[in-house]
Amino acid sequence: MTLRIVQWTTGNVGRAALGSIVERDDMELVGLYAFSADKVGRDAGDLAGLGRTLGVAATDDIDAIIALRPDAVSYMPLFPDVEHLSRLLEAGINIVTTAEFMTGAALGAESRARLERAAAAGGASLFGSGVNPGWIEYLAAAASGVTRNLRSLRVIEQFDLMVLSADGNQDDFGWGRPAGDPGHADDVATGVAEFRDAVEVAARVLGVELDEIRYDVEFAHATEDLKVAARTVTAGTVAGIEITWSGIVGGAAVIELVARWTLGSKIEPAWTTDMGYTVEVNADPRVIMRVDFLPADLEQLTAEGMAMMGTVLTASPAINVIPAVVAAAPGIVTYADLPPMTANLAGR
Repeated sequence: MTLRIVQWTTGNVGRAALGSIVERDDMELVGLYAFSADKVGRDAGDLAGLGRTLGVAATDDIDAIIALRPDAVSYMPLFPDVEHLSRLLEAGINIVTTAEFMTGAALGAESRARLERAAAAGGASLFGSGVNPGWIEYLAAAASGVTRNLRSLRVIEQFDLMVLSADGNQDDFGWGRPAGDPGHADDVATGVAEFRDAVEVAARVLGVELDEIRYDVEFAHATEDLKVAARTVTAGTVAGIEITWSGIVGGAAVIELVARWTLGSKIEPAWTTDMGYTVEVNADPRVIMRVDFLPADLEQLTAEGMAMMGTVLTASPAINVIPAVVAAAPGIVTYADLPPMTANLAGR
């Protein structure tokens, strides 16, 4: 069965998603939604930089997208629009997204309830993920399968974001804000609320009922003025952030998601960033996994190549589950509701 897919937006992640869709033999790209007026009418292959035309022109007409009756929309703007998502779901169109969505809790109870009603009305499913939050927590939960007496899971992400500082998804971090700036911790919590949803998803995969989910943040500060693309970061202002979202049972953290992000090394405290992921399964036996990502061609181990690889890592967890999401029961679905996720076999 070939699934009819619409790609929604062609930003960095959207282009990676579109490239994955067109290389699969179980999917057919039938439509493309674009926000920017200058993209309307252009061919999808051109907008994705594929070097060939695909015969699918971009449109900003949502009704035209719905009229295509796709099996699923690959929805990849930077932030979710509840109105757009609801219209698609009510029309019976399944959605996979990387737009800071996993359970809908980060959007608030009213918005989540609206999406659930829309999905029920249209008989459609909505799934969100990325590499983190999303896939890495799923991997951590799966790693517990070789143990017994599971006591806790911990996932640690550490990255120097200097080369990616201009990305819009860092606007909420508050790089360059003064030390002790009132409200900064709350603003970061809002900007990374999808990590709270990831704790909820990990608990569902593990079958754990959480008492509460807690948040904490620490800041490091620049020891000198930094040259940072698209940001002003002077000495004494924020140049490092470490967030922790914890799922609590009986007063103890059973799930911890930690993310440490820095802008270079000229910061105090002098945090290090290991540039990757560590998964810790506290059980019998303990499981410690180091997760790194490398390009298939090591000659592409450049700042540009790593950035491009990052977009593939973000898009692929959503694209690879499209068949399972289409087959899933209506509603907001997570990894706990789907069969194991794998990539499409190369050459097929």
